[in-house]
Amino acid sequence: MRRTTSRPSRRPSRSRAAVSIGAAAATALLLTACSSGSSATEEGAESSAAGLTVGAVDLAAAGCPATVVIQTGWNPEAEHGHLYQLLGDDPAIDASKKVVSGPLMASGEYTGVDVEIRAGGPATGYQTVTSLMYTDPDILLGYVSTDESIAQSAEMPTTAVFASHDISPLMIMWDPATYPEVKGVSDLVDAGAIIRYFGGSAYMEYLTSAGIVPESQLDASYDGTPASFVASGGADAQQGYASAEPYVYENEVESWMKPVAYQLIDDLGFRPYQDPVVVRSADVEGSASCLEALVPVLQQAEVDYFADPAATNALILDLVEQYDTGWVYTQGVADYSVETMLAEGISGNGENATLGDFDEARVQDLMDKMIPVWEAQGVTVAEGLTPGDLVTNEFIDPSIGLAE
Repeated sequence: MRRTTSRPSRRPSRSRAAVSIGAAAATALLLTACSSGSSATEEGAESSAAGLTVGAVDLAAAGCPATVVIQTGWNPEAEHGHLYQLLGDDPAIDASKKVVSGPLMASGEYTGVDVEIRAGGPATGYQTVTSLMYTDPDILLGYVSTDESIAQSAEMPTTAVFASHDISPLMIMWDPATYPEVKGVSDLVDAGAIIRYFGGSAYMEYLTSAGIVPESQLDASYDGTPASFVASGGADAQQGYASAEPYVYENEVESWMKPVAYQLIDDLGFRPYQDPVVVRSADVEGSASCLEALVPVLQQAEVDYFADPAATNALILDLVEQYDTGWVYTQGVADYSVETMLAEGISGNGENATLGDFDEARVQDLMDKMIPVWEAQGVTVAEGLTPGDLVTNEFIDPSIGLAE
């Protein structure tokens, strides 16, 4: 049974979409990650800890920690399906801590280590994943979008090793019945529409600084609920996620129940990598052996997830129910998300045949656009920052990609 008739949207920069300018300026205690892997096991040997036979990939032998801890930025959802795909049958769920764990599997084979996936957002008091990684050295991997990595590069540097999404699902949506001639955000602006968004979002800082959206047509009061959008009767536009809100508003918001139209923020020139898997930058070298073996497992897990998402989505729905944070997530949303991520290229190979790699020219473009904006806001970016500090393809297997 659904707990509420409307689904609160994801919070902004503190969880997924764009970094909060204030949070980016925060300091944190710099800690060195613990990268002590369990002792190597021979291929095919029996694991006494898990009672499973290690398969073709031995992450323990590669020096990975006995438990690979991964911090997400939100509740479990289909956008994180590749992570939950790593779990085998009957994982352990700690509903009080909002954590799920079990043997780390690679295409159904045990890898010699466990994985622990931690929920974020309401589960962590909306702390940024970056700050969590820098206060808990047990966290090996986390979701940190490229714009946030740039903003926090001086004090909490992170380096992305796998792009779980090729483009961001962040979008601005509107009522096509109210604005039948509108094809995109520029048309919305010309029509005089107010655009509601989460205050402090980096993407909107860019859109205003670039003159794409005038501040006079912005409303920073969005709180993640549909109430204001519905109350405006379609007059106002609103931010959201293309992988969820269009389905939710048409099928689950009982006071709306009709289609919305949208344009991806990616189309407007704001192109961070959304939720790439990162490590603390200082740990890239020390964890290289582990990452060389682990990152291709992450790539293949995403391929396997999209090939057959049913079992993993069932786990995701179970986790949402057990975690009980007040957030609603349904089978319909999960199915729509998978379909839309593929159809919109949100998850995909990009311009080549490889899943999860990075384009440094694209990262440089984002830096060129956002660093002046942040500096004007008093945010200090690392001196001499380069795209190679923020992303690396060192551990990517170029042979792994989604089938066209």
